[in-house]
Amino acid sequence: MSLFKRNRTWWTDFSVNGVRYRQSLNTTDWRQAQSDEKKLIVDASMGKLAPASKKFARLAFIEAADRYLENRKLELSEQSLKKERQLLVGLRRFFAATAVMRIGAEDLITYRQTRAAQGVSSTSINMEIGVLRRIFKRAQRWHLVADDIRPLKEKHQMGRALLAREKERLLKMAQSRPEWFNVRLAQTLALNTTMRGCEIKGLRWKDIDFMERTLIIRRNTTKTDAGERVIPLNASAMAAIMELYRRSQDQSGAEPDHYLFPGCENSKFDPTRPQTSWRTAWRRMTRAIQCPMCGLQQDPHNICQNERCRTDLREVKSPTAGLRFHDLRHHAVTELAESQASDQTIMAIAGHVSTKMLAHYSHVRIEAKRKALDALSSTTNGYGTNSDTKAELTAMPYPQIIEINGRPVGTRTPDLVRVKDAL
Repeated sequence: MSLFKRNRTWWTDFSVNGVRYRQSLNTTDWRQAQSDEKKLIVDASMGKLAPASKKFARLAFIEAADRYLENRKLELSEQSLKKERQLLVGLRRFFAATAVMRIGAEDLITYRQTRAAQGVSSTSINMEIGVLRRIFKRAQRWHLVADDIRPLKEKHQMGRALLAREKERLLKMAQSRPEWFNVRLAQTLALNTTMRGCEIKGLRWKDIDFMERTLIIRRNTTKTDAGERVIPLNASAMAAIMELYRRSQDQSGAEPDHYLFPGCENSKFDPTRPQTSWRTAWRRMTRAIQCPMCGLQQDPHNICQNERCRTDLREVKSPTAGLRFHDLRHHAVTELAESQASDQTIMAIAGHVSTKMLAHYSHVRIEAKRKALDALSSTTNGYGTNSDTKAELTAMPYPQIIEINGRPVGTRTPDLVRVKDAL
């Protein structure tokens, strides 16, 4: 056991049960250093102090990230853990073997600038820094950089509601190619149930009640506790479910634990695994254009792919280009709001809806009401109310008073009854 100085600061170097501990005491006072050292020795003997050779802050970032994920397994669901692992990909690549304790505020600022230059959104960068912050807090390093690292401004996108012609075009486009079978039925479910993409992918046949025409969204397939819910199926959603069921029967994959959208690899379906993504099909479908001259449907090109046409298509763009699959949920909730559904009804069907989203949908309802009232102003037959206030007053009947056990019910005091009798 010994105390020594480094740059006027006292350090301690001692061993407990053969394990060596060495760290700064962060004081220049010798008596304070002695007191702090005794406390550290007690903590080390009780197993509360990490040895110098195993300090988390001394680990390479890659190793620290692995330990962080291992510890988070007990705290997070499988979906959340997968998200954390994805957010660490860029951080691992950038910091690699650099020790956590060697990463400073300037390094984090450089990382954010690099990611922004790669076209990564501010929201994604903030989420990546959020994972790094949790790693730094475990290493007791975040307080050293917190003042220099502020969240980037994010563009909060409420979502996009489709125009009637855009929705019709999207539905017709999905039916034009057989390889878009999955994305066609998935979008039908999203538009008619408000389900998220992850909720649709996680559906199993045991979640479908054919007799009651309902489906269950379970907690392990949704984002929040409020997302766990029962959704009634309308005619369009039920037709999509039946189409999926017939396909599953043909592929011997209609067992209760099998997925509605099974995984597929090398053209072989595996109903025990869910489909991971339909991003490629969705992008091709939403970006597909139609030549104004020959009507050929095709991917975006500068020149029409019809050899006999060859029309310049550089100015032709799909009206649904850039549409996210999640926007279908937004559109479905918007239609619910326009149908005058209450906030409670919307939340019961859609699950968790943020306060900002509900405020946005309330504006949608006001706009729908305004259009309905504007229609009244176009009528020619008016109704005069100038003389309404001059109408003769008529005697109003007394409200019926019910008595139970001799006492009146529905009035504030029995005295009111006596006043009535006196009249």
